[in-house]
Amino acid sequence: MVCVETSSSRPYHLVIFGASGFTGQFVVEEVARTVSEGPNGALKWAVAGRSKQKLEKVLEQAAGFLGKPELRSEVDIIVADVGEPDSLAAMCKQAVIVLNCVGPYRFYGEPVVKACVENGAHHIDISGEPQFLEGMQLNYNRQAAEKGVYIVGSCGFDSIPADMGVVYTRDQFRGTLSAVESYLTVKAGPDGGCIHDGTWQSAVYGFADGQKLQSLRRQFNHKPLPTVGTKLKRRGSVFFSDDIQQYTVPFMGSDPSVVKRSQRYLMEEYQATPVQYGAYAGIGGIMNVIKLMFVGMLFWFLVKFSFGRNLLIKHPELFSFGLFSKAGPSRKQMEGSSFQFAFYGVGYMEGQDPSQGKPDGKIRTLVQGPECGYVATPIAMVQAALTVLMEPTALPKTGGVYTPGAVFAKTTLIDRLNKHGIQFSVI
Repeated sequence: MVCVETSSSRPYHLVIFGASGFTGQFVVEEVARTVSEGPNGALKWAVAGRSKQKLEKVLEQAAGFLGKPELRSEVDIIVADVGEPDSLAAMCKQAVIVLNCVGPYRFYGEPVVKACVENGAHHIDISGEPQFLEGMQLNYNRQAAEKGVYIVGSCGFDSIPADMGVVYTRDQFRGTLSAVESYLTVKAGPDGGCIHDGTWQSAVYGFADGQKLQSLRRQFNHKPLPTVGTKLKRRGSVFFSDDIQQYTVPFMGSDPSVVKRSQRYLMEEYQATPVQYGAYAGIGGIMNVIKLMFVGMLFWFLVKFSFGRNLLIKHPELFSFGLFSKAGPSRKQMEGSSFQFAFYGVGYMEGQDPSQGKPDGKIRTLVQGPECGYVATPIAMVQAALTVLMEPTALPKTGGVYTPGAVFAKTTLIDRLNKHGIQFSVI
């Protein structure tokens, strides 16, 4: 395992790769805020990317926004490019952990993972792309284990609230938790809100490549996870939820696949009972349902053809009714936005036999936080990195490619998130 102390050979605890990208700039600010929480009270870090000028500008912006003029002189800059393996290797050799913010990961992620594994740096990303995440597990898990390197995917809004939320709900339930459904609701402030189009691009390419994901999954040769108690109810593609009093649709992100991978690992490694999981998102009233159906049908049609994909990529605002934009949200929009995950779990109370009858216990938990894409995601990513740095003995014994729920199940990550504005609670 790579030691958390920095040394002349590895001068930085953290290197933020893609620091000048839309999300990367907010990760820079979050690291600057939490710099005193590092080992021995000081986190040594650097920013990395293709353009020295852009990286200088990001440090300047962060220095101004946070009132920390010292950032410009104290934080080092590393020039590294996904297309130049030698530059990636040089970057990875200097870092204990690389925070990889360069997406879409299906195009730019693997060279960074490869460089981290080969050069002994841990890797944390914020990908919400199952094909990339599961591909990395298939291709690099053994090599990472041999090197003692932890490759941890989906450490942003996809999928720390959902994955750690299920782990938290299971840990809080007195007995055997059988199934959990989560309902995500997002609130925008008076200035509205939107998502940067990097996420939209990932969705476009992800849906277009659905067949490849299926064939990738077959290579794992996994048996279906055992079901404890009654099978989770299948919901329709649009339904009204009495729990959240909104029309609701299945959550289209990576959360269900990430949670399932975590549950498989926890079953195999710790003999934990796997929890069935259904993920849903609230969309509001009937007008939103009509809008979403229109966008959905258009999206499904266009994504099948290259000309359609080009249109979707070129005009995210038009095809998403303004939900995605090339400019991304303003700071004012971010300040007014928040998210809430409500988890509804059922299971068997202590002393009850899960093989007999229906579940007799219920639990409801919440994970709440600030704007999900560019406030909560940097918090989650940075706290995940600090957990790897500070709690090596609580991580799985060997390195490898992991989900958050698998790698952080025995750590204090949830306590860390609670202290930084992402709140876990039992209702």
